[in-house]
Amino acid sequence: MAKRARNEEIEETDRIAGFSHPRENFRLVGQGAALARAARAIRSGKPPQGWLIAGPPGIGKATLAYRIARYMLKYGARADGPEDLSVPEKDPVSIQVTANSHPGLLVLRRAVNPETGRMMNVVSVDEVRKLSNFFHLTSGAGGWRVAIVDTADDMNDAAANALLKALEEPPARAMLLLLSNRPGRLLPTIRSRCQRLDLRPLSESEVEAELRVLLPDMEKSERAELAKLSGGSIGAALLLADGDGLELAEEAERLIENASNPDFAALYALAEKIARATDGLETFGHFLIETLAARIRAKAGSDAPLKRWVEVWEKLNASFARADALHLEPRQTILSAAHTISQTARRNAL
Repeated sequence: MAKRARNEEIEETDRIAGFSHPRENFRLVGQGAALARAARAIRSGKPPQGWLIAGPPGIGKATLAYRIARYMLKYGARADGPEDLSVPEKDPVSIQVTANSHPGLLVLRRAVNPETGRMMNVVSVDEVRKLSNFFHLTSGAGGWRVAIVDTADDMNDAAANALLKALEEPPARAMLLLLSNRPGRLLPTIRSRCQRLDLRPLSESEVEAELRVLLPDMEKSERAELAKLSGGSIGAALLLADGDGLELAEEAERLIENASNPDFAALYALAEKIARATDGLETFGHFLIETLAARIRAKAGSDAPLKRWVEVWEKLNASFARADALHLEPRQTILSAAHTISQTARRNAL
């Protein structure tokens, strides 16, 4: 994941600014179990036609998906290639995948709305309908075609139903890789037709070791702090390292910590700061949601009443996504989130 220029001709929501896109990344960190399971199925000659690659953001789901795609487009479902599904960077298949130009690979993601020129907040049914022509008209090496949906969580109802049809009537030598941060929210019928690969959050030591490669000029103590706050996500650690990321993560932690007795003067000041920062609302929202999720996971299995907090987590997800999609006022979004958290904390401590 080498450092690269920030200017991009195509907006890619899954690229962390200043770093390579997952399709350009040949390093898969800490996901050996999932990789081994995928490799056994693929190299046996009888892989599933649908994979559901699940786990929190930033832990390698897309990197694994592109690794599988390169192998399938190079070798097909055979044991001819390496056991770790690697394909050299200089191989013609890798070069085409990196350039997003391989005819046997289709990537579905949120598209730009032609009427507004802005990124849509869903993967639309029109995007998913591209699968039909692709699977029947396009061939990769050995006739294999691979499609990646990044992420399946972004599909609207119509898109999800169109995807389900593709899973119900899969053509031969076609593989569909669905990436999901929240697989439980997908249609049960979609989940049941895919083989699931669960990716785990990385350990602090694994994150810190990778940060030594990605951020070699950073002080060791700073890398350790990033690893501690990352929640096991290299992507989150890189967001923390960018600009005001670390400070915003600390503010998110403080908001949750003081939820029952918030400092509204400090919150107003924070809202003003975030409103002025580039991508401030998106970054703060990410860390607030992940901080709350970590607290909920830590309490799982205890006697704490978590149902209401799960509802708050879902409400915050929807609120920040709506604010991003509709370019709503950041201050109101943050203050509304703080109010929701505070009201809940007064009834149910977390």
